[in-house]
Amino acid sequence: MKNLFKALAGFQQEVPAIHQGTKGYGYTYSDLKTIFKVINPILKRHDLGFTQLIEGTNIKTIIFHTESGESLESVTEIPQGITLKGMNTYQVNGSGITYYRRYSLSSALGLVTDVDSDADGTEVKKTDSEIAIEYNALIKTAKANLKASKDIDSLVTAWKSLQSNQQSNKEVMALKDSLKTKLS
Repeated sequence: MKNLFKALAGFQQEVPAIHQGTKGYGYTYSDLKTIFKVINPILKRHDLGFTQLIEGTNIKTIIFHTESGESLESVTEIPQGITLKGMNTYQVNGSGITYYRRYSLSSALGLVTDVDSDADGTEVKKTDSEIAIEYNALIKTAKANLKASKDIDSLVTAWKSLQSNQQSNKEVMALKDSLKTKLS
């Protein structure tokens, strides 16, 4: 991977901060068109390329060295079940894909594409009913994942993937224990 890393380091030394100032949801950022316009000629000079593949609910970003064939990959999960005001499901999915393509590529290449405002956000508090709906959905998913286990290994995997708030639910814990006994 020494060829890829050498080329990537050269690219990172040359690429400028890319900040177009496109506005959205209270912040500014650079869109994909602007990012591509800046990075593509620099990638070419360093014998680098990239592709971004959609695999289920993930985007796989692959950075490759065109001469040696060396590559590195990063997989980013696109959150599901998001609703955005004024958008149908397809528009929300498209928006999510574009959003995560931009940030996955920026992260993989070490790009600066927006204003650093990490500490500027204000946490949005959820209502009790929103928390209850989310919790019930998590419990339902946890139970389905546990019930789908066909052996001890898959049961352990399903159990480990659960979030801590699901682990504290007595109903889910009892289901896990009964399935463990049945599968043993």
